[in-house]
Amino acid sequence: VQLQAFGGGLVHAGGALRLSCAASGRTYRNYNMAWFRQTPGKEREFVAVIRWSGGSTLYVDSVMGRFTIARDNAQNTVYLQMNSLEPEDTGVYYCAGGITFGSSKALYGYWGQGTEVTVSS
Repeated sequence: VQLQAFGGGLVHAGGALRLSCAASGRTYRNYNMAWFRQTPGKEREFVAVIRWSGGSTLYVDSVMGRFTIARDNAQNTVYLQMNSLEPEDTGVYYCAGGITFGSSKALYGYWGQGTEVTVSS
């Protein structure tokens, strides 16, 4: 599976962005898809994951109620709708695919190239 993330940009605090991750490969539908983010000097941290079927989602506490992960298996795309953005949401966002559902980056063997999100105060 090859992944390409896009949709990042510069937004004021309180604004919204929608990230997309386009997947290629027939096995995409078998994978749980996640978003992680990273800022300079910090570990890449889990943001959200959606099960391969779309039936379950999991979020890090700091984005609960603000971010929504969704997938369209017909379009081979996973989305991250980010509302009420805060400066602390700034970072490079990566999409990832893996067989096991969870929040650890070790579970994901496929990664996109990242898209940068900057939230100004």
